[in-house]
Amino acid sequence: MVYTVTFNPAIDYVVRMEKLKTGEVNRASYEEMFFGGKGINVSIVLNELGIKSKALGFTAGFTGEAIENGLMAMGIDADFVRLEKGNSRINVKIKTNEETEINGQGPHIDENALAALFGKLDKLKDGDTLILAGSIPNSLPSDIYEKILQRLSCRNIMTVVDATKDLLLNVLKYEPFLIKPNNHELGEMFGVKLTTIDEIEKYARKLQEKGAKNVLISMAGDGALLVDENGETHISGVCKGTVKNSVGAGDSMVAGFVAGSAEGDYEYALKLGTAAGGATAFSDGLATKEKITELLNTL
Repeated sequence: MVYTVTFNPAIDYVVRMEKLKTGEVNRASYEEMFFGGKGINVSIVLNELGIKSKALGFTAGFTGEAIENGLMAMGIDADFVRLEKGNSRINVKIKTNEETEINGQGPHIDENALAALFGKLDKLKDGDTLILAGSIPNSLPSDIYEKILQRLSCRNIMTVVDATKDLLLNVLKYEPFLIKPNNHELGEMFGVKLTTIDEIEKYARKLQEKGAKNVLISMAGDGALLVDENGETHISGVCKGTVKNSVGAGDSMVAGFVAGSAEGDYEYALKLGTAAGGATAFSDGLATKEKITELLNTL
């Protein structure tokens, strides 16, 4: 079973307008709502690819109920810890000729709620996959990823961590199956500016030396690079299309890679991840199976 964790889920309210005028009433030409949060995004795209997952995390209030009900309507097992106070976030995404985002803060997560999440994680079994993605709410300890991986380290659980800087570096000793920084984040972790493929590969291998099994580096318009656990390097070009949406593309890449790596074929996993990321970037919402298949056939 695949499990995803989203500490701070949200309803993403997406509006399009010709121009955003501050200090005035603006009217949308298009609006839609999506259930968001990095782990949730991964679960949704995995579901499109025929991989069932259980979404864990925290929800609160009427917005939290909407998130849970919406995911279950999609066929995703929503097993969130319900918080007694507050409401899950509403994030506003305003799209004109550029994107403007207003992200909510989210509810407070207390020690009892965190203990309840740990109780759910304790039920994971050997052979399960756990995907941790996204930033940490202020009410949680900053080393929460490390605490989770340490708690699971005695079991044969495949872990995926999509995070940045120290949040990522501090968990490498637990040998995650997959990490996915982008090329800029990779450079920031080592205090260098990376300008060539060879440099990106060199520092990706440094992360591997620190414990990561597979290091997937997204490079925006230059495609993606993977250093796999067998020591092989794979490079995928970028999918061709018109970018409509930057939200969730990285999460979709993670989902595609996880789905594609089930048979141990990392070249195919990279291609499926690239296609899934592109399918989201070229859509108003997250990738669909049809769009992923279409792009996969071009790689």
